[in-house]
Amino acid sequence: MNPLLTSFDTAPFSKIENSHFKPAFLKAMENARKEIDGITANEATPTFSNTIEALEFAGQQLDRISSVFFNLNSAETNEEIQKIAQEVSPLLSEFSNDITLNEALFKKIKAVYEEKDQLELSKEQDTLLVKKYKSFSRNGANLTNEKKKELREIDSELAKLKLKFGENVLEETNKFEMHLTDAEDLAGLPDSAKEAAALLAKTKNVEGWIFTLDYPSYIPFMKYAKSRGLRKKLALAFGSKGFHNDDLDNQQHVLRIANLRFQRAQLLGYQTHAHFVLEERMAETPDKVHEFLNELLEKAKPAAMRELQQLQDFAKELDGIESLEKWDSAYYSEKLKQQLFNLDDEKLKPFFKLENVISGVFKVAEKLFNIRFEEVSDIDKYHQDVKTYRVSDEKGDLVSLFYADFHPRKGKRGGAWMTSFKPQYLKDGENVRPHISNVCNFTPSTPSKPSLLTFNEVTTLFHEFGHGLHGMLANTTYPSLSGTSVFWDFVELPSQVMENWCYEKETLELFATHYETGELIPMEMVEKIKESATFLEGMATLRQLSFAFLDMSWHGTDPTKTKSVKDHEVNAFKGTQLFPDTPETCMSTSFSHIFQGGYASGYYSYKWAEVLDADAFAYFKENGIFNTEIAAKFKEHVLSKGGTEKPMVLYKRFRGSEPKIEALLERAGLIKKAG
Repeated sequence: MNPLLTSFDTAPFSKIENSHFKPAFLKAMENARKEIDGITANEATPTFSNTIEALEFAGQQLDRISSVFFNLNSAETNEEIQKIAQEVSPLLSEFSNDITLNEALFKKIKAVYEEKDQLELSKEQDTLLVKKYKSFSRNGANLTNEKKKELREIDSELAKLKLKFGENVLEETNKFEMHLTDAEDLAGLPDSAKEAAALLAKTKNVEGWIFTLDYPSYIPFMKYAKSRGLRKKLALAFGSKGFHNDDLDNQQHVLRIANLRFQRAQLLGYQTHAHFVLEERMAETPDKVHEFLNELLEKAKPAAMRELQQLQDFAKELDGIESLEKWDSAYYSEKLKQQLFNLDDEKLKPFFKLENVISGVFKVAEKLFNIRFEEVSDIDKYHQDVKTYRVSDEKGDLVSLFYADFHPRKGKRGGAWMTSFKPQYLKDGENVRPHISNVCNFTPSTPSKPSLLTFNEVTTLFHEFGHGLHGMLANTTYPSLSGTSVFWDFVELPSQVMENWCYEKETLELFATHYETGELIPMEMVEKIKESATFLEGMATLRQLSFAFLDMSWHGTDPTKTKSVKDHEVNAFKGTQLFPDTPETCMSTSFSHIFQGGYASGYYSYKWAEVLDADAFAYFKENGIFNTEIAAKFKEHVLSKGGTEKPMVLYKRFRGSEPKIEALLERAGLIKKAG
């Protein structure tokens, strides 16, 4: 019996073999089609219940199988899984199109939609109806048959291209190794980085040290390695992923994806892909996004230029560097930070043992939202590194299951993300609780040291956990409106707001103790962490803005005449460029967020959400960071509501007013605080 086709609650990882996936997908698609046929064959007058709700709960088996498979393809993949992904992605795209281009189904949805004002629906029902109608109209339901066929072909090709793009980036990352045998090349590196590199070399049966493009290996080298030549070598390798004119080259994929997205938008009656996407975002239009980005650029650029000059002067004084390059930035920033604040990541790391940080983030959630986390061993998992937890409320009732997967390995893509194995929803009187997962890539423990996090990694853990809370505390009726199913430029609010707690003395006192002595982190260190929070913030803001401008340049304009990915990129970066361009590198060819993930026309949302989170946290700061009344409002109006109403409506209910950009500019030190 195929375990994926049985009725399961927690994903039955240990019983699943790769050979189960494709048959399970095919059978689940067949079952879902029958459910859709049941809706269209119903001769009764279309109603909210027999059409909209029936459609909402159709295909749940397929959704569960998809969530298991695609999560594995990100966190525990192999060649066989990648091959299956290439085979099933076009089938799923075709299946999705079969639904959105089903005329009989759309006719019924349209009939209910046109009666909407007479139906006395709840706010959530109304939102679901509008969302269902738009998911059809925005995906070609009103097109002619010929144009529907064209749309299907575009979607099928896009599904394959996005997968291939991601596979190339992963293979490029895994392929590169910098093998060092001379101990002098390690000058400046902390012991933990050297030990991890020696361990990696040992597993490959070679002498010396191996450094890779995985973040836990790459970042410490760029920050601490004294050898400018080796930093350059590593930076150029990192920056040129997918840009070598070989089998793993992504340039043609970038151009093809951008062109297909543009073609698709035009087919649906939109000016560009960005116009199509932003219609369903808080920002609404490309003009508003550009206005927002330019306002931030205007405020951040003078600060960034001052900071760059300060960094240049410092590098020249210290090492006689005449012109700063990209591979110098992290190294001299770290040196300057140590000089200004006497704050060294390596001195902080002993206070951030991974297990303690996990315990700390759980305590923060307990204090704010009255939920408890208990590690359990009876939940099936896909890798031994994964930890599993039962989350309960003050009465002991189940809130969620939580999976945590924190270390890099060969079959796992880089970065950090939150995902779900099962959504929350209400059906037949039962509040079905979600299964949520956080995946990160933190330095693993070594024979002599436990896993110790940099402060940046601590904020990453809190960030992903914020997304996790959005999923765990969901309390809606419909799965497609639950948890993180919100407008894309609202989804980063719960994650980014959580990062703020990392800088607070009251929070750090909960978990930041030395892993050997048990000593609490010295409060002068806490003060320095807070002081250094705005260190080089102008430059950091410009970097984020450059990615957002690049995204909008690919998706907010007509790409049909673009021939060179590199030239296009250089042009997009003009207003935000701080360091000399390196002809060997190209950001776009490994910009997975927009060419593989869901951030196309949405990268600006990181800064957009920062405005929201700065404004939201200011509310906590005014009333106490563990104020349970404000936390209850945040849970009630933001975390639990998912996408049941427009984000600005929910935000204003929580905060009492719209967010102010000044909150972000003040926090970032880009403008002085009023008063």
